[in-house]
Amino acid sequence: MSKLLIPIDFSENSDNAIHYACQVAQESGQEIDLIHVFSSHSNTYANVKGETPLNDPRVPEAKQSMVETIAQVQQEFPSVKVNSIFKEGNLYDEIKAVTNATAYDAVVMGTEGASGLEAVFIGSNTYDTILNTTTPVLAVPNTAKNFKKDNIGLLCNFKEAELTALQQAAPLFKNDYRLILIHVNTDDKPIKDIDHQFKEWINRIESELGISDISYIIKPQTLFMRQKETVAQAITSVLLDEQVDILILTKSKKSVFRQLTETNVIKKMAFNIQIPTFFARVLIVK
Repeated sequence: MSKLLIPIDFSENSDNAIHYACQVAQESGQEIDLIHVFSSHSNTYANVKGETPLNDPRVPEAKQSMVETIAQVQQEFPSVKVNSIFKEGNLYDEIKAVTNATAYDAVVMGTEGASGLEAVFIGSNTYDTILNTTTPVLAVPNTAKNFKKDNIGLLCNFKEAELTALQQAAPLFKNDYRLILIHVNTDDKPIKDIDHQFKEWINRIESELGISDISYIIKPQTLFMRQKETVAQAITSVLLDEQVDILILTKSKKSVFRQLTETNVIKKMAFNIQIPTFFARVLIVK
């Protein structure tokens, strides 16, 4: 049974992530695990001496909130199976331990946009978390209320990892969508050469992944430099113009993700997510 893992703190952001993930699961058939981590849980109550041990009041409160959350989900999405997990410790460490023990299609995180991802991974660097996670992460901004996948964008630099990213995204999004390949021509290559690369690349995607509706956008260096756009702004303009519903990013060493990392572009995008973004996992080759 394929699964989605959702870290929750019973806030509006995590509630939105649950609602969005349930729509994905309802369409794609995943089971959902909701995980609540007592990130700042102390031993204050456990260490008190006396005949009657004291219990942290947040524990029963969280468990009751979890019961209510699951009941609400089951009422709205009766076909989706939902489980609860409680852990104590650092949120990032616990998510890592849980995903190492159980295979998940993705970790679905609710974000506020500009600072939402930072808030999710308390006590850690969000950017490093996304960069080094071994499970795909689907970041859902609080503005994304409904799961829509008519147009899915992929930052493209003609690398094998991009095909892998599409494969990793398949359990969530299948292949019945319009795929928009976005290439930022930072090297200012001749457009005819890039067009030739795209024709070959699209043939591979069609034959290997079964995605048939594919288009591509080339963002010329001269254009975004003349308009005084940053690369992040250039990418964002494409997403808006093409009405992209979901963005897929890959993180291999030779990917657009890694290359733009050097100019801090992806870090800026990670902290300013405006549409649901699927961060493919890093593949470790031994």
